[in-house]
Amino acid sequence: MSDYRKVINEIAEFAHTDFEARTLARDTALTRARSLTRHSANAIRAIHRGEIEESEKFLEQARQLVEALRSELAAYPDLYHAGYTQDAIKEYCEASITCALIRRTELPTPESLGVIASTYLRGMAETPGELRRRCMDILRMGYSEEAEDLLEKMDDIYSILITMDYPDAVTNGLRRQTDLLRGIVERTRADLTLSMSEEHLKKILQKAIDTFESR
Repeated sequence: MSDYRKVINEIAEFAHTDFEARTLARDTALTRARSLTRHSANAIRAIHRGEIEESEKFLEQARQLVEALRSELAAYPDLYHAGYTQDAIKEYCEASITCALIRRTELPTPESLGVIASTYLRGMAETPGELRRRCMDILRMGYSEEAEDLLEKMDDIYSILITMDYPDAVTNGLRRQTDLLRGIVERTRADLTLSMSEEHLKKILQKAIDTFESR
């Protein structure tokens, strides 16, 4: 019986040690995840304002947080793949992709960001929402080829994501995001078409006015 008590006490001590370490790792991960989400959002805000250096600064801070999460949770893969961790990393992916597409720089890959495919694609699926915002800002100033280029990128993203026909357990809900993305792309296409028509009409009217005034 004494041996039994010794063993069960050792088991309890082992469990306490493991749970305390996991709790500490989880608390640290939650703090880093919140900071990662904040820096990613700030990077997107900065790029929309045209503050390139600021966006790069926030992305670098976000990158360091992702590396810290990957390193600190290496012994706890279940915590690394937990929803709160991967959702924060998804925000980093969205920010990185959005900034690259708006700046027309090289598109970051899952490998270069150090993230798993499902998280990268979920971040990519949210990028068109930011590209639409950029398009709307551009169209308020009048039609621009940049808006057309952004719509083309949105189309490309949708075309890629629609091919990811895998179970939600594998993609972590990518299909639902892809379904929502279609509506964003179509609304943007309609807005862009309307803007093009208005721009064309303005040119026709201006040409008519110029012709009339030259007589």
